[in-house]
Amino acid sequence: MKRWPGILLGATAAVAAGLYLSSDTIKLHAAGWLGGPTAPNHPVAWAKGPAIPPAGQRPPNIILILADDLGINDISLTGTGAGGVPTPNIDAIGHQGVTLANGYATNATCAPSRAALMTGRYATRFGYEFTPTDTRLPSWLPAGVFRPDVMFARNIAAFPSDWDRKPIFDEAAAARAAAPGAKGMPAAEITIAEQVKTRGYHNIHLGKWHLGEAPGMRPEHQGFDESLGFIVGAQMSLPEHDPTAVNAKQAFDPIDKFLWANLPFGVQFNGGPRFAPDRYMTDYLTDAAVTDIRNNRNRPFFLYLAYNAAHTPLQALRSDYDALPQIKDHTARVHAAMIRAMDRGVGKILAELKAQGLDDNTIVIFSSDNGGAHYIGLPDLNKPYRGWKATFFEGGTKVPFMIRWPGHIAPGTTYAPPVSQFDIYATASAAAGAALPKDRTIDGVDIMPFLSGTARGIPHQQLFWRSGAYRTVRDGNWKLQSLDLPRRNLLYDLAADPTERHDLAAANPARVKDLLAALAAHDASQAKSAWDSLVRAPIAIDRPLGTRPVPGEAYAYWSN
Repeated sequence: MKRWPGILLGATAAVAAGLYLSSDTIKLHAAGWLGGPTAPNHPVAWAKGPAIPPAGQRPPNIILILADDLGINDISLTGTGAGGVPTPNIDAIGHQGVTLANGYATNATCAPSRAALMTGRYATRFGYEFTPTDTRLPSWLPAGVFRPDVMFARNIAAFPSDWDRKPIFDEAAAARAAAPGAKGMPAAEITIAEQVKTRGYHNIHLGKWHLGEAPGMRPEHQGFDESLGFIVGAQMSLPEHDPTAVNAKQAFDPIDKFLWANLPFGVQFNGGPRFAPDRYMTDYLTDAAVTDIRNNRNRPFFLYLAYNAAHTPLQALRSDYDALPQIKDHTARVHAAMIRAMDRGVGKILAELKAQGLDDNTIVIFSSDNGGAHYIGLPDLNKPYRGWKATFFEGGTKVPFMIRWPGHIAPGTTYAPPVSQFDIYATASAAAGAALPKDRTIDGVDIMPFLSGTARGIPHQQLFWRSGAYRTVRDGNWKLQSLDLPRRNLLYDLAADPTERHDLAAANPARVKDLLAALAAHDASQAKSAWDSLVRAPIAIDRPLGTRPVPGEAYAYWSN
């Protein structure tokens, strides 16, 4: 009985503390509190392939390495490298194979882009148009605590004039929103992994998924034999206060605040309980990839390695940070150090392929899910192109894109015609000897004949992008962006103006009309979004978040 006064006192203190907490604190921490525990690190019981190689020829292994929010200028092969830091190992994929000079992400944000890449189809064909988000709250929270528009406006008070164009929040859509895990790539879609599995491949997913966690949507339900990573769209690279971590926080970005408050440092293996990696996330995923190459050296495998670098939260190893003293800006140095770690990882993977005698019979593909993000506050991620992640300007969709396949792709090749990441699907299927599905439209094409010169013409005359009322088409060298809020059509000749500086819409009304008709026809062939957009937020095209606005500057509203 003597314990009760202490218990009551503790309970009273907890209630008082709860009443004292601001709504911002509750908003930022509620999801983290409800996210469940993360167990200590433990070894992963990987499957091991045959002890000896099979007789005769076998199809090529396929390794797809996908960076997160990596700008085209972040790689020294396609730009200067982040902070001027070279990326020799990533560059080697292009030097020893092909650089796709007009390689495009299928969307300008993570999740829809990955859905199209995995299926070889415009993600809008199956309703995957917006990033899955969650506005549901526990019943004990007061109504109206969480309002994204209020949260945005309140947290960027340091730059109030930057938000004279306010985010538009759809309260009705939020009220009927489902859990984010129920929003994803439908089980009926056929992934690259399911394609090559028909040809006897062992399939491994490492890192980010972001394509749903409901039954049928997870990687282990979509053709992957083994999956080690995280289902949500971001993850910590280390615990915040780890002595080996160097952190860069963006006080002007409400999303960054939310991520720091909520994200765990954890992974799951084949959907099991979440546990902590035993090292920096990029190195942890790299070492898992090296182990998997070794384990599967005697059977064909497809390895999908989806790094979370260089997505926020920005966290680097202190050893990588200390190696870059020439970069004076702290955020830029952390960002560059993250990419340095990823480049080191790519080097380890290429070295392991050589060590295992798999070098010549492995296709290695490297790309990013979209361009660099404006919300980390760095100006040159996508230089020389305009725009950012969450815009359909070239900076948001043109990404590093390289493929290496010795004996099939001539070293040092550059291929200029436009290609899309959904072409990886048909290309990998053809290399594996898997016929494309006949019961659905596959938008991607096998680009190997074009790279070798055995196919005439170009892979695509037209490519389309859509997010809500914001739509874009590239037709040959012409590109039309049809913006919403304000409604405006922008027309660019990419042959003469690859950085989209000169709008030719007023001088070419007939071409604008034709391209708007092409957009309408494309829209008619796509599905309605499977879930609603909850917010439309303005993004300045020519400057990052956290900088002062410029009178009359260009901007686009992005639906999400």
